[in-house]
Amino acid sequence: MIICLETATNLCSVALCDNAGVITLKETDKTKSHASTLTVFIDEILKERGIVASDLEAIAVSKGPGSYTGLRIGVSAAKGIAYAASIPLIGIETTYSMFWGISAVCRTQTDTLFCPMLDARRMEVYYAIYDAEGKTVKNIAAEIIKEDTFSNIPESQKIIFFGDGAAKCKEVINRKNAFFAEDFRISAVSMQKPVFQALANHQFEDVAYFEPLYLKDFITTTPRKNILGNKMA
Repeated sequence: MIICLETATNLCSVALCDNAGVITLKETDKTKSHASTLTVFIDEILKERGIVASDLEAIAVSKGPGSYTGLRIGVSAAKGIAYAASIPLIGIETTYSMFWGISAVCRTQTDTLFCPMLDARRMEVYYAIYDAEGKTVKNIAAEIIKEDTFSNIPESQKIIFFGDGAAKCKEVINRKNAFFAEDFRISAVSMQKPVFQALANHQFEDVAYFEPLYLKDFITTTPRKNILGNKMA
């Protein structure tokens, strides 16, 4: 069994999985709840199943891209558990996990492309493109989507856009055979297949040096009241 942590967006999601599927799921989309609920969910799942962390085959975490704070909390928790329990750590790219999530519920033709998108603030998104088998067509990037962003892909080819970054790109993407899966919801459930693929292939992260895939630097801003205070000083 493996515990999967998904904290790359506003959703805080924890799933206990085995090779056959998902055993238990706990999640909440309450804003800024990761720090207060993630370890609670993990503890509740372990107690409900009557196991401890050292009984797990591994612990897995969605490694990004996504929310800087969410990723930091998820990866920190996963690294701590992996180290304390002496179990392997698996990191799964968030967009790749999203692909497996939508492919489980979306019947398509073999030439269909999948484009998971994560909101990267303003008009920018994190996205990648995969074919129907999950092979990478375009590596993860942080870009401002324009009308011609996908012009290198023939319009005869169907592309499914999904994720919390897809909605704001809907009016910009002007091409035939562009479809939007507006009801897609990211979840730790989507990690089950790629996680057990990684386990079988012994694709583990170095617990000491593993870091989230941020793609962009974290930029802080000075609160307005401090700016005013500095001017008055």
